[in-house]
This record gives sequence, C-alpha cells and structure tokens, in this order.
Amino acid sequence: MILAEKLTKSFGKKEVLKNLCCSIDSGCIYGLVGANGAGKSTFLRLLTGVYKPNEGTVEIDNSNVFDNAKVKQKFCFVADELYFPTGATVRSIGKMYKTFYPTFSQSYFNEKCALLNLPLNGKLTTFSKGMKRQVSMIGALSTMCEYLFFDETFDGLDPVVRNLMKRLICDAVAQRGATVVLTSHNLRELEDICDHLGVLFKGGILFEGDVNNIKTGVCKVQVAFTEPIENLDLSGLEIMNKTTQGSVSTLVVKGDIETTTEYLKKFSPVLLEVVGLTLEEVFIYEMEVLGYAFPELGI
Repeated sequence: MILAEKLTKSFGKKEVLKNLCCSIDSGCIYGLVGANGAGKSTFLRLLTGVYKPNEGTVEIDNSNVFDNAKVKQKFCFVADELYFPTGATVRSIGKMYKTFYPTFSQSYFNEKCALLNLPLNGKLTTFSKGMKRQVSMIGALSTMCEYLFFDETFDGLDPVVRNLMKRLICDAVAQRGATVVLTSHNLRELEDICDHLGVLFKGGILFEGDVNNIKTGVCKVQVAFTEPIENLDLSGLEIMNKTTQGSVSTLVVKGDIETTTEYLKKFSPVLLEVVGLTLEEVFIYEMEVLGYAFPELGI
C-alpha cells in the first residue's frame, strides 16, 4: 500500500504540492490526471524517493521511501523525460535493469521486445520517441517489481502499441498482483485501464474515486412531463445539472439509475429515457459541482 500524508514540496518560492493526501491500495491501477505543470511528475518523484518532501510523509508498505534502498527494490519508475547511456542498445538496457533488480526476467524482456519488433542490438539513438518509451516500459515490467510508476505513460505511442502496453500492464496486476500508478494530462488515455482515478490541481488532489463507483454514481436522463418541470418537487434528487429545450429536460443526477428513474416515475412522465455518460462527462459534472470549469483543469 502507498500512503502519502500532508505532502508538501516547494522549489525555491514555488510551491508545487501542498498538504496532499493520498492512499493507493495494493494490486490496483491508479491513474492521476492533471494539466502540464500540475505537479504529477513531482508527486511521482516524491513517491519514489527521488525528491524529499519539505513536509509530510510518503510510505510504501509502512516504510518511508526517501533514502531507503530496501523499499526501492520493490518498485521501478519510468520518468516522463527518458535518459539512456551513450551508445545504449536494447540489450544493454536490459542488462542495466538486471543489474539493479535481481527479480528481472530476461525471458520476459526478450519475448516482449520481439513482440514489439524492438531489435536487441538496435541502438536507441536511432529509435523514435515512441520506441524509446517502449524499451523503458518493457524494461520496467521485466523487473517484476511489486510497484510500477509510469509518468505520462503513453506519450509518443501509437494506438496499437498503446493498447498492447495497457494489456501488459493489466497482466502484471492480474497475474502477479502488481500495483501500478500512471499519470497523464489526458483523461481519455487512462479511463479504460484504471481502477481508481484522481485529478491533481493546484497542488492537491481535487477529486478521486473508484472508477466503477464514479460511473455508477452519476446518471443522465431525459424527461418530459405534462406540466412544466419547474412545478414539480424534485428535491428528493441531487441534481448536478439541468437543461431544458422545449418540453424535454435533461437532468444529470448524483445517484444510481434505478433510484433516479423510480423517483421520476412518481410524476408520470410522458418521456423518461436514460442517456449514457462517459467518464469524462462524469468528471466534468463533478468538477462543476466543486466550482471548477473542466477546461481550467487542462485534462
């Protein structure tokens, strides 16, 4: 389990994170979204002990992370900005990972490199941005670590490779119980892979939740009645958003579909239709309730 409590990090006079609290259960895929500059990379560097917090604590399995070599054996971190030694090849990168991680699986590394058409003798200086990221991600997955951290996870990957990497990440969780933390500035990149999602904004986690609960906790319906909707007592519903066009109103309600529709049926609607909501739409409405415009978040 990962636990961050009252985490604060500043660089000079610039405060990047302030009193951030977060807990990440073992065996889940946690996605953190936020605009460029929101503090995602700083957060991951604190979680992995690259940075020391100005205030607060970060623990993995009840042990402080910073300057703790034993805990660092449990995780692998792929940063947003990739670095490779001069003259590095795919094979030498595998050897480098193997040097630091006794659990490194050479067979897994070779197999996945072949799957992605990454030649073991290929020099990384000749690789595209996406190919370099593939090598780094395959190297991290090959360590067989308990915890994996990926910053701007799918940056530079084409749709086919992106889906393949998502499958490999899911396999790591399903087959060996790994815990994965992913960050992105794009919600759409993470919504189909994560169990848990959070929004990082102005130094703190503004909103987070279990993906299934988020999706089922908000519903959207179109309704029409024989009288104006303003005449009806809908105080029993937590309406997050309401728009009316002609005689048809569209309601976004905090609550499950069954409870919402049963409540509306009491007013004998002439139209009652459930409308599907994407995860992005749910986030938009949740952010509006909190007083934020979704474009302002940059995700």
